[in-house]
Amino acid sequence: MRIATYNVEWMDSLFDADDQPSHDDKWSSRYNVTRAGQLEALGMVFRAMDADAVMVIEAPDASTSRETTRALEAFAAFYDLRTTQAVRGFANDTKQEIALLYDPSCLTVRHDPQGPITGNAGRSDAPRFDGTFRIDLDVDATEDLVVFSKPPLELAVKTTTGAELRLIGAHLKSKAPHGGETPNEIMRISIANRRKQLAQAIWLRARISAHLAAGEDVILMGDLNDGPGLDEYESLFGRSSVEIILGGEEEKALFDPHAAAALSRRIHALPTTSRFYLRHEKRFLQALLDYIMVSDGLRARSPRWRIWHPFDDVKCWTNEGLQAALLAASDHFPVTLDIDM
Repeated sequence: MRIATYNVEWMDSLFDADDQPSHDDKWSSRYNVTRAGQLEALGMVFRAMDADAVMVIEAPDASTSRETTRALEAFAAFYDLRTTQAVRGFANDTKQEIALLYDPSCLTVRHDPQGPITGNAGRSDAPRFDGTFRIDLDVDATEDLVVFSKPPLELAVKTTTGAELRLIGAHLKSKAPHGGETPNEIMRISIANRRKQLAQAIWLRARISAHLAAGEDVILMGDLNDGPGLDEYESLFGRSSVEIILGGEEEKALFDPHAAAALSRRIHALPTTSRFYLRHEKRFLQALLDYIMVSDGLRARSPRWRIWHPFDDVKCWTNEGLQAALLAASDHFPVTLDIDM
């Protein structure tokens, strides 16, 4: 079985009001890429991956007039993909949903959120992801209320061979320091936002721990927007959100080889899954942001990870068409996991 995680930059802008692909020459939200150009690139990348399931990060919008699953299924039909069905979880207000596009002949999938339902008061025992989490984020002995701007997608998955597992799609994001005018204000807001992201990681890890304690196989996948050494505030908190989600020595840990390489902090080229242009510095920045983390039971099933990087992956590098498509499709590159299920 092959599963993938793929952050598609502003995929929502590629669909019209009826959730159909806008295959025209108007500009997409990608710099200097038309909507038809981005759609064609995505079609090529999805066909090349040929995954049984793709966790789409920044999937099209879900609202009163739009529907994520309808758009993704229309995209799959347009490019004749075998991943013909889609499922999403709790909608959000960002127009960047989390959804799974999958092959129904290989998998049975349902949204299966866990945890207690909360009101505005929240709970401290890892509530459902559309709820409110109570946690003391600092040293004032007062609990803070934390919510997900993009609630993780929690799925119960069963393969045609009868294997069952939990699949969780996540998109953690520390907001930019909006409202900060002075360096001190920017720092204060940045630290507060980073603290909130770590609280979300603690919440997510608590849910993972509950699944592992129940003896379930778990895969956590998505864009965590964080990693060891990624920003200057890490030293203030001791651990990145990636390390929190992976779990420590006293917990049942998840594993991702790319995260393990980054955590080793050895002086060598580290894997990267994204590429952004820094206009003020006139250069590209690459970062490791996208992960597929597996529990021990799945790690024993000969998993093989691959980052579809247009320059670092040999098969992508030597296929000029695929290389160009990866660069046009998104500022992130897919990560796939091949595993014997």
